[in-house]
Amino acid sequence: MLAPVETRSVSPVFVGRAPELETLTDALTRAAGGEPQALVIGGEAGVGKTRLVEEFAGAAARAGAVVALGGCVEIGADGLPFAPFSTALRALRRELPDELSAAAAGQEEELARLLPELGEATADRSDEEGMARLFELTARLLERVAAARTVVVALEDLHWADASTRHLLAYLFRTLRTGRLVVLATYRSDDIHRRHPLRPLLAELDRVRTVRRIELGRFNRAEVGRQIAGILAAEPDPAQVDEIFERSDGNAFFVEELAVAAHEGSCTGLTDSLRDLLLVRVEGLPESAQRVARIVAEGGSTVEYRLLAAVARLAEDDLIEALRAAVNANILIAAPSGDGYRFRHSLVREAVGDDLLPGERSRLNRRYAEALEADPTLVPADERVTRLASYWYHAHDPAKALPAVLDASATARRRHAPAEQLRLLERAMELWDATPEDVRARLRPVDHTEVYPPCGCDPQTTPLRYLDLMAEAAVAGRLCGERERALKITKRALHLLADEGGDPLRAAWFWVQRSRLVQAQARGDGWQELGTAQELVRGLPPSEVHAEVLAHVANWSMLRRPGPDALSAAERAVEYARMVGAEDIELNARLTLGQLMVDAGQIEAGLAQMYEAKNEVVARGLTALVGRSHVNLPSVLEGIGRSQEAVGILREGLRLTQEWGLRDSEAWVWTNLAKSLISLGRWDEATEAALNAQQTGQSAKPRGGGSNNLAHLALARGEIAEAARLLATSRASYGTHDPMPQNDLRMSALAIGIAAAEGRLLDARTEADRALSTGFPPGTQRYAWPLLLAAAVAESDAADQAPRAAQEGRAAFLERIFEAVRKLTTGAPLWLAYEKWTRAELDRAENRATPDTWSDVITAFEALERPYDLARVRHRLAEALLAAGGEDERTRATELLRLTRATATHLGARPLADATAQLAQRARLTLTAAPPPADPADSLGLTSREWDVLRLVSAGRTNRQIAEELFISPKTASVHVSNILGKLGVSGRGEAAAVAHRMGLFPAESLISGTRS
Repeated sequence: MLAPVETRSVSPVFVGRAPELETLTDALTRAAGGEPQALVIGGEAGVGKTRLVEEFAGAAARAGAVVALGGCVEIGADGLPFAPFSTALRALRRELPDELSAAAAGQEEELARLLPELGEATADRSDEEGMARLFELTARLLERVAAARTVVVALEDLHWADASTRHLLAYLFRTLRTGRLVVLATYRSDDIHRRHPLRPLLAELDRVRTVRRIELGRFNRAEVGRQIAGILAAEPDPAQVDEIFERSDGNAFFVEELAVAAHEGSCTGLTDSLRDLLLVRVEGLPESAQRVARIVAEGGSTVEYRLLAAVARLAEDDLIEALRAAVNANILIAAPSGDGYRFRHSLVREAVGDDLLPGERSRLNRRYAEALEADPTLVPADERVTRLASYWYHAHDPAKALPAVLDASATARRRHAPAEQLRLLERAMELWDATPEDVRARLRPVDHTEVYPPCGCDPQTTPLRYLDLMAEAAVAGRLCGERERALKITKRALHLLADEGGDPLRAAWFWVQRSRLVQAQARGDGWQELGTAQELVRGLPPSEVHAEVLAHVANWSMLRRPGPDALSAAERAVEYARMVGAEDIELNARLTLGQLMVDAGQIEAGLAQMYEAKNEVVARGLTALVGRSHVNLPSVLEGIGRSQEAVGILREGLRLTQEWGLRDSEAWVWTNLAKSLISLGRWDEATEAALNAQQTGQSAKPRGGGSNNLAHLALARGEIAEAARLLATSRASYGTHDPMPQNDLRMSALAIGIAAAEGRLLDARTEADRALSTGFPPGTQRYAWPLLLAAAVAESDAADQAPRAAQEGRAAFLERIFEAVRKLTTGAPLWLAYEKWTRAELDRAENRATPDTWSDVITAFEALERPYDLARVRHRLAEALLAAGGEDERTRATELLRLTRATATHLGARPLADATAQLAQRARLTLTAAPPPADPADSLGLTSREWDVLRLVSAGRTNRQIAEELFISPKTASVHVSNILGKLGVSGRGEAAAVAHRMGLFPAESLISGTRS
């Protein structure tokens, strides 16, 4: 037996964990240097995670850091949305009130979803970016609070975390980039079974290189001995250490329990059941203390004293005595807030809870619910609704549970916690049939739902329907990523509607939801579902659902099948939305309508429509539309050649999306900004913008847009392999399930350019053929013109060097391009310029281009702000002038090439710079004032022109080929060859080549590249 000395359950001596504590200390040091740190600590229940965090928190506080602890709250099987973050932010507010207020300035209403003390949360309707916006603002808040001093945010018991907490934590771990911040979370690894919701998050974090994982193992025998010595304040008997080590297997909590049990003499006769081990000390308490322990076990992670008193129904003195007994036995401890009690370890709470009888459990939950209904101030305001719903649900009282669960689901929606909202709505649907009809009749849509429009009925007087719950659940599932569950809900809803005889408006609404879900799940483009919805509302009077269907149809068509039908749908969507007062739908439809009007040639009217909608969106602060308004309008402006105007709106878009935390919309803005900066010749800025799009985007498509822009820059700079890699990345980001002309045509143009640059003319032609076969519907011209130009340039550049296989079918292919050019609209100055350029390339491909041809192209591009395009056509005109001959032409060509070279050098467009230099060299033009390099073969008496001719003779060129390359006539080339033979004293071309080879005049690479050695 162990000596009869004073005992305590927890050792005052921190045992072991030196490597783990060193890792945490290193993270603290790095964070103090401005590098945010993310850590996840895993270990089985009782292994010592909390003790390690407490030790680290104490060391961090002593080092001057502010420590904010938050625990995932468990109420039965329910987690409170964002509970650990709310607790941690509350702790930060206590420690750093001024700093937190300053960091939250301007966003208090949004951040109040996490920390109600900041003010009243906005009542925005749920939207695609609501949760993402909240996450971004939370990340920014933490970064700002941690700007001046080190902050540690520790979240415990992640295995109990609600889905929204898990999503927010993953977001922080991925996006935190600045601030003196340490974020760490703990979880119970033995609870993480294959289907546990935390498992996907842990797998995701394993792929984030900035997240460090710490796995706590069990103690070895020596560590167990030191732990027991600390508990007993005396050196233990080695035999007893061996026994406890063997029975506990090194689990720190079980070591504590076994050591105390052995000291108190209760170890004899214990079974091997760990549950019995945990209950043995509870059963040694007085009956009143055991009763209080059972009440606390069912109340949640922490139970407030006043709530406990109301449920226990003991005299206050008796309650305090019972609590004192449980606290003295180290079963219960005071909560950190000082206003309640919790079990010292969750394992004990789970054991006590598991020991409750079924009727006892439901009775306790009913008493909790009744106490909370009688006095709502018994629990914190932000927990009240969720806890009441949980208590009534586990009390098995549908009449009370259904209204409470619906209230909790609405609260979860307002907090942007759609995963918890979905879980509660599914619970409400489960309770629906068991709830008395009179209770259901008193429920109203206005109190519990928001997504399905009233459509002729008064939401304040019309009873709530089961279909209303299904509608809310479908949207919540889409917003939280549970799209398969949402699809099943919409399918059930449509079957139910069919069984009830059909409600075309409700059915149409659910078909719209299915369309969005099908697209999000990469199951298709969603048109079949939208078409069904459109048919259902056809001929019905105007309504909000009708307007919403038309708006979706118009937007879908704008992106995939633009044309008159899309324009008509957009016009009717605006009209119907205006008639029924659906302002958000109207603004959304006006943005679509404006773009379709521009595509149809009504450029100024369409732009006016989009500008008006954008300004109204900003004035009203509509976060759901601010991204779209600042993405689509600049895209349209860029498409018609007004790039500088687009940049101004995009800069405003960056400010707004960053201010409002719209991270995915911000990525789209960066993508479009990169595109416009490329056009304006600001390529370094464009590269930065494209990289920002890749880094900022939360979804794949804006990241794909960034890759696409970088690929265009790489191709123009001559980095062909990199361009091909980026094109592949872009294609993977867009996927193949939902083709859109704005993506496909741009990628095809890029693929044509890459294939042509690699000399794969047939591949370039195949890519262009595919696009030509698909056709260019009205509204796709801004993407079609660059593709047609790329195809024409590929054929033009390969006119003389094309392999024999490429010559077959060439004429027919050129005719196909010409036919497409002839049919494509030229309603904007940029499109007209593209048409002239493409026609000129087709003429060049057939040796018909003249200086006048290219002069018209230059005139068109000089009116636009596109320096790279202008430089390319200047190069073409210089080439045509030199082919025409004449001193005036040579003078003009020289000036054009100087301008071209200056632009190409500034941009880093190496292929264009090289082509310019080669053209100037072949034409014997000097583009700089510097004297030409000294001729190494002066001793042979050759002129500079004869030197160039000898180089080509050495390369095996005929007189005609020499004439074409040097822009001289074949007769002149023949005269130069005769002069060279005479000066070298040889009788033929072969001997001349041999002399050049013997003297090393033209290294092999010089013969290939055409440069002098």
